[in-house]
Amino acid sequence: MKNRIRLKVSVLSAIIAALGVTSVQAANIDKATYNTGKTRIEGEFKAGKTACATMTGNAKDICMEEAKGKERVARAELEHSFTGKAADGTKVLVARAESTYAIAKERCDDQAGNAKDVCLKEAKAAEVRGLAEAKLGKQVGEARKDAAKDINDANYRVAIEKCDALSGDPKTSCVASAKAKFGRN
Repeated sequence: MKNRIRLKVSVLSAIIAALGVTSVQAANIDKATYNTGKTRIEGEFKAGKTACATMTGNAKDICMEEAKGKERVARAELEHSFTGKAADGTKVLVARAESTYAIAKERCDDQAGNAKDVCLKEAKAAEVRGLAEAKLGKQVGEARKDAAKDINDANYRVAIEKCDALSGDPKTSCVASAKAKFGRN
């Protein structure tokens, strides 16, 4: 049983590696690079589909899911590289989890009976885990954003309090400087 679980984990790891999983980072690419990337992804997807055309049965289905998964993940990564938005980073993680699940589910079709049921449950568990990590990343990002806002607010209050010790033009100048520094109007 342990060997079977190890095999499943190694298969899922191989799938993740095949999808080209890297850390989610935004590089903020320009529009021309973005468009070139879209064209490259489309070409790679078409090449992947062509490679699958020679296969038959479930091997073809697995090949197609792998090609679709690579395309989905690559598109999400490209979008994140272009926009740099945290939400697009989360979409990359979601695309990876969903693609990994779709591929694993196709691989389970080669099995029958209880082995297939177990395989499907393991694939679903891996997807749920991936989606939960994506959601956690989103929540951590939002928490950091909230924390940064709280810190900014606290620092602004401190700066204003320091300005209260002054009077006249120096106080006006100090308040204006604090407002500019901490993004207040």
